[in-house]
Amino acid sequence: MIKDKSIVITNIYYMLSYAYQSLQQKNYEEIKTESFDNIQNLFAAILAKGMAAQLKQGLTREYIGKQENLSTLRGKIDLRESMLLKMGNDHRLACCYDELSENHYMNQIMKSAALCLIYSRDVEPKNKAALKKSILFFSEVNALEPSAINWHGLRYHRNNASYRMLMNICYLVLHELLLTTEDGKQKLATFLDDQKMSSLYEKFILEFYKKHFSQYQPAAKKIKWNAAGPMDFLPDMQSDIMLVNGRKKLIIDAKYYSRTMQMHNDARTIHSSNLYQIFSYVKNEDKENTGLIDGMLLYAKTDEDVVPNMTYNLGGNRITVKVLDLYKDFEGIRRQLERIVDEWRS
Repeated sequence: MIKDKSIVITNIYYMLSYAYQSLQQKNYEEIKTESFDNIQNLFAAILAKGMAAQLKQGLTREYIGKQENLSTLRGKIDLRESMLLKMGNDHRLACCYDELSENHYMNQIMKSAALCLIYSRDVEPKNKAALKKSILFFSEVNALEPSAINWHGLRYHRNNASYRMLMNICYLVLHELLLTTEDGKQKLATFLDDQKMSSLYEKFILEFYKKHFSQYQPAAKKIKWNAAGPMDFLPDMQSDIMLVNGRKKLIIDAKYYSRTMQMHNDARTIHSSNLYQIFSYVKNEDKENTGLIDGMLLYAKTDEDVVPNMTYNLGGNRITVKVLDLYKDFEGIRRQLERIVDEWRS
């Protein structure tokens, strides 16, 4: 189901910058000062910069098997095909060999995303021109059908680590994660589904705290069950963000929903499953019942009239429900995230 959320387009860039550290390099510095009226332009600008930087560094290549009829031996001889050629009075050899090629799967994905943006009516001419300039060097690279791309099959290592951020941008472009914006406005981004945006939202908050509050060891830590019995059958408890200050801990569960509250008996309430989940995380982490483990549900703010902002003492532990307003400028977002830490450690 497609839902609208009010997020300043430039803030998507900042969220991506924290989630994928490559965007904080000097190659992308000018992007954050530009004004984007739609998300396609933002992605086009990022991808154009990324492709240009990758071309300078060199496109990743792989050996591709080829078969060709040649007058001189290359690689291995295909005996059957060579005999057929001989019978037809063709004195060439059927050769099988490997050739180092830039027609690598990741380059194919990058070309496909660039073409998608070039053909988009919402991308400005200057960004299309920048993409076309890079596309000229992809003449030996095939384009792919977006629906056929195996995203789970991508593997990264030291030699292609620079592709990780580019592949994530391509994923967003080709899945049309961010579809349209209102004409002339910089506020509306439309999302294909909450689940994909939720992943970016969680990663952004975690990486923000890693960068600015590293002294609290921010991490997405697993929580062990405080239980006895066959543990193999219990589900994993994976926190989104955990901050540690001595014996004190804050477990944050980041939630990106189209609605921050649920309707129950004609009344608005906190999502019950979310509250049960964070309560379980906190109580299992606080094995000694110290009351020093806090929990927080941090929702992305929607256009709802009722905005949750409350704190409870549940079983001796503090559980807070807050919203993060992504429609503010990034300085406003930064202050909100800093205030969360200030209130927790006070």
